[in-house]
Amino acid sequence: MLEPNVKNKPVYIDVHKPGALQAFANTFNDYIYRLLPLYNHSLVILCIGTDRATGDSLGPLVGYKLRSLNFPRVHLYGTLDEPVHAKNLNSTLEDIENHHPHSLVLAIDACLGSVDHIGHITIANGPVNPGAGVQKNLPPTGHFHITGIVNFSSMMNMSILQNTRLSLVMKMADMIALNIRYCLWKYYENHANTSSSSP
Repeated sequence: MLEPNVKNKPVYIDVHKPGALQAFANTFNDYIYRLLPLYNHSLVILCIGTDRATGDSLGPLVGYKLRSLNFPRVHLYGTLDEPVHAKNLNSTLEDIENHHPHSLVLAIDACLGSVDHIGHITIANGPVNPGAGVQKNLPPTGHFHITGIVNFSSMMNMSILQNTRLSLVMKMADMIALNIRYCLWKYYENHANTSSSSP
């Protein structure tokens, strides 16, 4: 279910630059219009992370902001109240496989990168590798993914995550959630004649 079919270079969007919101919307729209029809118009949004480290809270914050989504074919996992993290990722993936086996899976996670890319959101085909920056052996996750580069990678990545500024993480979460909400509304309005029952 979670193996990618196509690989491509990620798109980098600097959240601080004018036009970032539109650039994100254009890129995300391209992905969902290309991929969702291949999965019966059914989507699982899997927000990965924990609220116990500021830098790793991007996923749960996005999930919190999307918790009121109300599309019959959209299913959300990972919020501030019920985060998906290293301890329950495997069981969550089993739940997704059992309950939504034919759905497109979008994984959202924070990550560390180069200093030049701090504040960038990336969108790409294929799975995200949760926990890679802190040497956790977790399964690659998602048919496509969104990541937010919240800080720089170093020999002390766990400390870096715990000392990341919340303002940057919140700015990224706002942009991701706003675009997902708008783009999905637009997509399902244009596909109103599809079956409303979820696989």
